[in-house]
Amino acid sequence: MKVNVLDIKAKKVGEMELNDAVFGVEYNEALIHQVVVAQLANKRQGTKSTLTRTEVRGGGKKPWRQKGTGRARQGSIRSPQWTGGGVVFAPKPRDFSQKINKKMKVAATLSALSAKVSDNDFLVLDKLQLEEAKTKYIAQMLKAFEINSSVLLVIDNNDEAIKRASANIGNLTLVNADLVSVYDLAANTKCIFTVDAVNMIQKRFEEVCE
Repeated sequence: MKVNVLDIKAKKVGEMELNDAVFGVEYNEALIHQVVVAQLANKRQGTKSTLTRTEVRGGGKKPWRQKGTGRARQGSIRSPQWTGGGVVFAPKPRDFSQKINKKMKVAATLSALSAKVSDNDFLVLDKLQLEEAKTKYIAQMLKAFEINSSVLLVIDNNDEAIKRASANIGNLTLVNADLVSVYDLAANTKCIFTVDAVNMIQKRFEEVCE
């Protein structure tokens, strides 16, 4: 499988051969969904906590007598229907994390990458070097590629200039090739990989698939 290699102005400068073991895998939507759900769950802190009626301070005395007042019977001013009362089924700290084994995670990543290639949403950039850390250079590149939807930009290094230039573009997600996740691929319509980033991805998963 071959894809065109483009420069920052979206002009073809060559071709690149992709490994079918990485970019030609059968699409598995159910597996991708399962891994994405797990990754989102693992990001949850699970630290929220509110008080039940037994934990709220006060409310020991019955507010008024049971009968004869004309008002509804009440046992405590800390019941859930009272302002300042406890919360029904109050959320407590808990662990939301889900376990996904390595083989499933790898298979889901390869399936998501392959889907991008087969849908023509996978673009390869020869290199990305900025003269200055300015947003306009990244914006001009996206305009040249005619990208108006969400886009994942995958680079092979921690270039500070690229990070700063990409920070103010709302529909762009920047990630390093060794940290790209299934969620990143699924959440963005288009993907732009540098040539070196593609090589890193192929090397990373070729070793796992062997």
